Amino acid sequence: MLSNLFFTLNAVMPIVLVIAVGYFLKTIRLFDEKFFPLLNKLCFRCCLPCLLFFNVYNVGNLSEIRNYGNICLFAVISIIMIFLLALAGVVFFVKEPRQKGVMLQGVYRSNYAIIGISLAMSISSDSGPVVAASILSSVSIPLFNVLAILSLSLFVTENGKKISPVSVLKKIVTNPLILGVATGFICLLIRFVIPENPDGVKYFTIKQNLPFVYKTISMLAQSASPVALIALGGNFTFSAVARLKYKIIAGVIARTILCPLICLTAAYKFGFGSLEFPALIALYGTPLAVSTVPMTAEMGSDAELAGQLVVWTTLASAFTLFVIIFLSAQAGIL
Repeated sequence: MLSNLFFTLNAVMPIVLVIAVGYFLKTIRLFDEKFFPLLNKLCFRCCLPCLLFFNVYNVGNLSEIRNYGNICLFAVISIIMIFLLALAGVVFFVKEPRQKGVMLQGVYRSNYAIIGISLAMSISSDSGPVVAASILSSVSIPLFNVLAILSLSLFVTENGKKISPVSVLKKIVTNPLILGVATGFICLLIRFVIPENPDGVKYFTIKQNLPFVYKTISMLAQSASPVALIALGGNFTFSAVARLKYKIIAGVIARTILCPLICLTAAYKFGFGSLEFPALIALYGTPLAVSTVPMTAEMGSDAELAGQLVVWTTLASAFTLFVIIFLSAQAGIL
């Protein structure tokens, strides 16, 4: 029990502390107010795309994706269903158009890219669950980002007019995070058809033949999490908590309690076990994705609310993840 608590805290608390560093840097005025929004742009347009490319590129091969087809299909269907249920909720209960898309993301979109995979590996170090967690990222992260663009486009306007389907499609195909995943898949496909030498090694890969390119992408990918979290801390304001408290409470309950409760119960009923559950806990139980904030700012929605939801769902998940992991272990599925 204590070991579950410790590795849950070890997964979540570094995120909280780096956010605190960003807030501290703002407090001591090491940077001016214009710096942190620019840091958001850097993260959204450079670091996060490199991280997503890196995750997809390092999938072993396409056959691994096929071998985990059931969990990928379940993830896609469940995320879309949660999205549709949340969509109905925000249409009726959220009045401010710029907040509707943010609240919608706050229900279905988890922080799988940055802490989910490492959390899944902490839950189980066996090769099967680790591979399942990596494969799941290649499916869930593109889906999260496509739905995020839809979420932020449905309720806001451009020049006083509703955003057209063509404009939404353009936002999807030009989104830096989507481009990062797509580029990773293209490289994966190319690598799949490149022949092997007699030793079973591909004649050409970026990692082996262009190591300086691979290392550069790797360094930018590793910077994505701290850059995003420092920017989040720098943009965070406690004064907004009182004004947004009801939306924060609703978002925290939906993201850290209702979504994992519904989806993990369904996964258990469908017969998923110890091979898949570490990845599924990480997919549904982690807090709202940090990349929500820069994306929300870029697309003209309420980035302040998005930042509040990221911070408070992250704090709450330190406790809810412990409960989820403990109950799953007691049920014999970990």
